[in-house]
Amino acid sequence: MAGVNVSPASLLELIAEIAEIPINAGVFKKDCADLTRRVCLLTHLVEEIRDSNPVDSAAASSSENDWWSDLVVGLQASKRLLSSATRFQARDSSDGAVKRISFQLQCITWRLEKALSNLPYDLYDISEEVGEQVELARSQLRRAMQRYGSLNSNKFLNGLSEPMERDAFSNVKIKAEEEKLEGISETVVPFGEEKKQLRKSSSISLAFYLSKDADTDRLDKMVTKNTDESKKSDKLTIPVDFLCPVSLELMKDPVIVATGQVWLQTYERAYIQRWIDCGNLTCPKTQQKLENFTLTPNYVLRSLISRWCAEHNIEQPAGYINGRSRNRGDMSVIKALVHKLSSRSVEERRNAVSEIRSLSKRSTDNRILIAEAGAIPVLVNLLTSEDVATQENAITCVLNLSIYDNNKELIMFAGAVTSIVQVLRAGTMEARENAAATLFSLSLADENKITIGGSGAIPALVDLLENGTPRGKKDAATALFNLCIYQGNKGRAVRAGIVPALVKMLSDSSSHRMVDEALTILSVLASNLDAKAAIVKANTLPALIGILQTGQARNRENAAAILLSLCKRDTEKLVSIGRLGAVVPLMDLSNNGTERGKRKATSLLELLRKACQ
Repeated sequence: MAGVNVSPASLLELIAEIAEIPINAGVFKKDCADLTRRVCLLTHLVEEIRDSNPVDSAAASSSENDWWSDLVVGLQASKRLLSSATRFQARDSSDGAVKRISFQLQCITWRLEKALSNLPYDLYDISEEVGEQVELARSQLRRAMQRYGSLNSNKFLNGLSEPMERDAFSNVKIKAEEEKLEGISETVVPFGEEKKQLRKSSSISLAFYLSKDADTDRLDKMVTKNTDESKKSDKLTIPVDFLCPVSLELMKDPVIVATGQVWLQTYERAYIQRWIDCGNLTCPKTQQKLENFTLTPNYVLRSLISRWCAEHNIEQPAGYINGRSRNRGDMSVIKALVHKLSSRSVEERRNAVSEIRSLSKRSTDNRILIAEAGAIPVLVNLLTSEDVATQENAITCVLNLSIYDNNKELIMFAGAVTSIVQVLRAGTMEARENAAATLFSLSLADENKITIGGSGAIPALVDLLENGTPRGKKDAATALFNLCIYQGNKGRAVRAGIVPALVKMLSDSSSHRMVDEALTILSVLASNLDAKAAIVKANTLPALIGILQTGQARNRENAAAILLSLCKRDTEKLVSIGRLGAVVPLMDLSNNGTERGKRKATSLLELLRKACQ
């Protein structure tokens, strides 16, 4: 495995070279800048690996070596891509070149995320601060994967192995290359409405999957039918003309922009509008100056896409009914409802927010239109309404709207967090539950974790965790878990009393369904010194040993992870868990557990052996 033989020092040189590659303006400027930033986040990780002595490098399994090989291959491919992209000029290149860059970006993102997800922390002396940077980089890579869409892993591997040749960026169209890339495009493009799934970490379920008003039909479809759609996409190639040149996705609302006297280009409305809103004055594909910023619906292409979807038994893009878009008609209705949100009549406001709640539940298109109609700032104001029904509907609207990623920024910009926390503290139980779910949804954007953590939300979430309904406790646990990924929020959670609440869940029969969530959060907190002290003070070791002996596979894995964090460099605690009977279940876990469980158990057994010596 070539990557295994690359030293950390060589990898640091490679990262430095990547950081020095200039990022030119163009279609892929943001993608390349994002990739460079994420690569640079790994500098301190590689430095600590260079300076650390592995716990037992000889015992490292092939899977533990694989992560390093994946990292090396991903970084080498990053350098090739970024070096080539600096020469890329869209107006002089074929559509195949654009697709090739997009595909290489996806391959690199997938490989780097895969490497970081398999990082064997137990083998190295990784500090908490560097661990936080790694989790940040990994989280950003996961979000980028969601934006790019899903691909077959074999095609990812093949894509990374292909060199980024200069010919890919020339103005000469190579037919063979076009045919090859067309085969790739069939899996790049998701069918139907947008497939941006809200991701979850470890074993905690997404809070708003459980929300009464989240678009459950669509979310269920994304989970249960994703495999079927992937198989379908492998067999069917979407015509290139039906794909947006920016997103490479099947267009649902194609519009025409004028780039010259005779040149017209078609894009997906949402993507070209976002391009223009960012201050760009040129066409993304041709780089010619836009004649104007008028977006003209391409009704002919829209009809062809609708007919093609019907012929191939593919769900039509959201917004189509018999080949016609209903978005513009819906917009007038939504604007009228948004206007009523500011009515002096309490009843009229209550009815309007109730209808918007219903609309926001149904589809992504509605969430986009409601935001475009300016509803978010008005809904945020209604979070402090004294009318109970209005407040409950308003917080649920904000929750539903936040499912669409672009709306998260608008909600944060409207200053919603303070009002959401107020609902979380003093609203009805239903409102508090949905407030917790909303905070989780917003915290999926890494930059929001800091803002939410400093808003006073964590003590209110801990209170809901202790005193809420079963659903409320799950919503609170999910939000707390995601917030505590950020190192600065761990201390806040400990000071808010989260550890005693979680430890109680481990032994309280009435909370037996929350053991999974409690262990997952404790495993995240265990890297924090204050949390370690609180976990030990709460006399958690016997409960963890009990779970190690009789718990389910994932719970045993998390129990071993927590024990490893607590006992590393602490001989007294190692002796204590040995006396409590940890050795036998750890030996069983090292042989029969999950991959992560095996690693944790093996590391703990090695520490126990050294402690006995």
